[in-house]
Order: sequence, then structure tokens, then C-alpha cells
Amino acid sequence: MYTEVKSYQFIIAMLKEKNIRNCVLSAGSRNLPFVHSVEEDDFFNCYSVVDERSAGYFALGLAQQLNEPVVISCTSSTATCNYWPPVAEAFYQNVPLIVLTSDRDPEMLGQWEDQMIDQVGMYDRHVRKSINLPIINNRNDEIYCQRLLNEAFLELNHNGFTGPIHINIPTNTYNRTFNVKELPKINVIERLSYNDSKEKWKEKQQRLKKANRILVTCGQKNYVSDELKAQINMFFKKYNSTIIVDYMSNLDFEEGINTTILMDSNYVSSDKMKELMPEIVISFGGQIFSGIKVQLKNNNGKFEHWLIQENGQVVDLYKSLKNIFECTPEYFFKFMNEEMENNTANNKIYYNEFKEYEKSIVYPEFEYCSIYAIKNVVERIPENSILHLSINDSIRITNYFKIKKNIRTYANIGTHGIDGCMSSFIGQACADIEKNSYLIIGDLAFFYDMNSLRINRMPKNVHILLINNHGGSEFYYNKIWQNSSSDMHTAARHNIKAEGWVKENGFEYLAAHDKKSFDDCLSKFMNNNTNKPILLEVFTEMSSDAKQIEKFYELSRPKNLKNEFFRVGKEIVKKKIGQEKVKKIINAIKS
Repeated sequence: MYTEVKSYQFIIAMLKEKNIRNCVLSAGSRNLPFVHSVEEDDFFNCYSVVDERSAGYFALGLAQQLNEPVVISCTSSTATCNYWPPVAEAFYQNVPLIVLTSDRDPEMLGQWEDQMIDQVGMYDRHVRKSINLPIINNRNDEIYCQRLLNEAFLELNHNGFTGPIHINIPTNTYNRTFNVKELPKINVIERLSYNDSKEKWKEKQQRLKKANRILVTCGQKNYVSDELKAQINMFFKKYNSTIIVDYMSNLDFEEGINTTILMDSNYVSSDKMKELMPEIVISFGGQIFSGIKVQLKNNNGKFEHWLIQENGQVVDLYKSLKNIFECTPEYFFKFMNEEMENNTANNKIYYNEFKEYEKSIVYPEFEYCSIYAIKNVVERIPENSILHLSINDSIRITNYFKIKKNIRTYANIGTHGIDGCMSSFIGQACADIEKNSYLIIGDLAFFYDMNSLRINRMPKNVHILLINNHGGSEFYYNKIWQNSSSDMHTAARHNIKAEGWVKENGFEYLAAHDKKSFDDCLSKFMNNNTNKPILLEVFTEMSSDAKQIEKFYELSRPKNLKNEFFRVGKEIVKKKIGQEKVKKIINAIKS
């Protein structure tokens, strides 16, 4: 029988999955849940050493002789300090020890709780990885705990380097209950690199070969090599796959599916997401703007996530991570392509499901609004240009429409902050003054970064489309402003215009207040033979801009009475009982 403390259950399950049997145990009350659980399990070899310093050195010798990891476990407070000397010795001798320090309730730290010191990261630079487990209260805590354990155990031996790891385990009670017959199933993440055997890589290739629903999500990449483009194209032809792209991925792929609209939480239904559920998700690159990130995360555990990550870091974006490939995307796709038989081909059944869903989008004749302005600019940007998208609406709306090939697209979505968009864009324009360079930016981001217009040597290839809708339309789009008595502080409503500052800094200034004035300005704004930088300020209204997106979705969204009832009902319930309570109810239903 095992402890009812979930974090210890996961640790024990991980030890058994990794075939780590030897445990050196020091007496104490806080680590009793672990100690009693392993001493009752015939899988483990347990040694009792009361003095923690001696226990650490004993485990060091045991690990050296067996050439395998050994566990040491102690109670809280000064007991953990006694591990310091042997842990340091293990670090400099590259000996894999698993250091388990039991801890008390984190909120009691510094509150005169007995036998409690700050144990988080206490061995500092003398362990290969240090983690502090959560006290588990729900499913998300379980996923987080398992991810942390994988991060730690993967560092026991990484790229040929071995050494100790530290796992701190807080609990908020003295737990003496051992009523669990079976350990929970734990998600074990495997990491493969160039150095692993070809047979291991071929096992993964065979898994892909048998899969019928492979989804490749391409995150933000500022540069994509011709080799990567060619290999992804080949992968799509050979495997039953769908390639998900947006403009920040900078992957010009004709059969790529842009899910910016399709997977927006205001658009996709839970039934449609079930229909499109993948077996395997392969991801590479950085941040993903599309709502597919949220949709996959909300359906965690229903698919395998394979991450291509050059530094081998654990990034469990979809809370379903199974494999990390510590290599370049070029290497991964090339290996999978070369090892695949020449007579195999994508049956395109899964791809066509996405393609048919994409065809459901209905594009109306947009009335004058931010969508109208952005559409008419991005569709006219010439090939081989630079395009920078500031944040949220600029990114979202641009991805609604088709842009020409070889337009290198940027956005500061690494941190997804409002600041610095224009400064970054001007730096990109200055780096290649021969390229036509376009920025699409909202008023709040513009005024936040307005000093960037004073940067000297401003190139004449700069074109800035400024959507001035008198505030942050994003707060109308996601309905956050409704929780406030006014939109002045939430959506930052204002009546400022950029004209004076723009002219003062030597820009050609254009303004539009309706369709006619916009259309009149458009050809001049798109002219690439100007002798100075140019800015077009388009005046709209944030509330109506947000409504235009919703109208667009309503026009295109596949009609399903049950889903519509659920969507509208959820919004009503949110207003009545609050978003957090709705989340708890949904999580309770899922579990």
C-alpha cells in the first residue's frame, strides 16, 4: 500500500519507470509517506542511515559502484543541510544522486513554524537540476508535478553529463495514511538527440508511419532555411499529416493551414475540435499566436506531443509531451523522410478535414473598420518585403488574409508585450534599406513607443499603418471591458491623434476617416518610390471594430444549435457567477 500524498506517488512511479531501485533513507516524520511506501514495495532496495551526511556519502559510494542513480531521502529543516557536503562531492564527481528533501507548507515559511527553513533551490549550482513540487489539489497540479519530475530526471544524464538532482517535496500535513493500492500512471518524457542510436530514432519513425492524424504546428521563426521548407514539404507528401502555419512562422508552404480563425475560442466548437483531434502533434519554433495552442492544451492527454527543441529543454506547451528531439527541425524531418519508403504517401484524409473546415470561412464585403484597412494593405504588400505586426488585433486580422510569398514577418510575441514594436520594426527596416518595410500597429502600442520615430537615419522604406480606434479594441474583443464601469481605465479610451508628432519627425502623414478617404490614401501609402518614410493614420472606433470581428465569425461559424446554446449560455453564466467558478465547474466535469 502506498501513501495518499500524490506528489510522492508520482515520484515512486517515476523511479519504477526508470528502474531506479536503491534508496538510502534517513529517519524523520516529514518523509514518512515516501519511506513507508518504498520499504513495503519489493521493487526497492532500502538502506537505513540515520545521519544524513553519512547517508549522502553512503549513497555516493553505492552509486559509484553500481554505476546507476541512487535515491536519498530525509525529513525537513537542518536534516537537508547535512546533505550539502555529499551533494557537492557528487556534483564534482558527476555521480547521479536523486536528493529528496521533504518540506512543510510553503505558506508557513518565516512564520515561526518548527523544523522549517527555506529549502527551495538550496543546493544552488551543485546540482544539475533543482525543482520544487506543488502541493497537488487538482488535475493541473498533477500535470505540473509530472512535468517538473521529468525535467529533473532527464538531467540525471544529459549529453553525457551526469550528476545529482534535487527534488523538494512540500506537504501541508503529517500524513500517515497508506491506503493506495496502485500507483498512478505517470507520463514519462523521453529525450532523443543526435547521439542516440539510429534504432531509437527508427522506432519513432515507425510510430509516425502507422499514424493517420499527424498535426505539425510551426511556431514563430524569424528565419526558415530552404532545407527546412523542402523537408517539411516532403514530410507532408509522405505522412498522413496536416501542417499548421501562421505568418510569424515564416514558412511559405502552399498546403499549410492557417488556424487563426478556425481555432479561435470564439469560433471553434468543442464538437469540431473532437473531429479534428490528432494522434500526434509535432511542434517546433517559438510562440504560437493561433488559438490552436489553447484548444490542444484544453484537450491534453488525448494525443502525443513530440517537441523538436535544439537545446533539449522541456516545453510542455500542450500538457501532453511524450518526446523531445534535441536537434534542429531540419535534422528531424530529414531523418523521418529519408527512412520512409519511397512508395508511401499522405492519403490526405486528415488534411482534407482541415481544408474543408477552412472552406467554411465566409469573407464578406467588409464595411469601413480596422479589418477593412488591414486587409487592403496586407494583400497589396509586394513580395520580398518586411512586415512587422505589433500585437493582438494587428496579428489576428493580418492572418485572416492571404499575403504574397517571401514576405518576412515579425512580431514581438516572445513576451507578447505592447512595448517596443515600432522600435524593433525600425531596426529591421534599417538593417535592409532596400526592402520595402511595413508595420501594422494599434494606437496604444504606437503611443507607447512613439519616441522611436526620433531614431536618426530613419530609412525612407518605412511604411506605418496606424489603426487609431481610440483605445484598446482587444479589451472589447475579449469582453474584459464589460467588468468595468467605463472603458477609460480598462481599454484606455482617448482622443489623441499622431499627426503633429509624425510630421515633426519628418514623416509624410496621411489620414483616413472613412472608406473614400482611405481608398484615396492607399495608393500613395503603398508607393515604394517615396523620398521619406510615410505613416497612414486610420481612424475607427474600437467597440465597432471588435463587433466587426464578431460579425465576421457569426457569418462564417458552422451553425450548430447545441454548440450555439452552450456558447451563449457559458457567457451568461460567466457574467452571473464569474469566470473562475465556470473554470472549476468545467474542470470538475472533465475529471
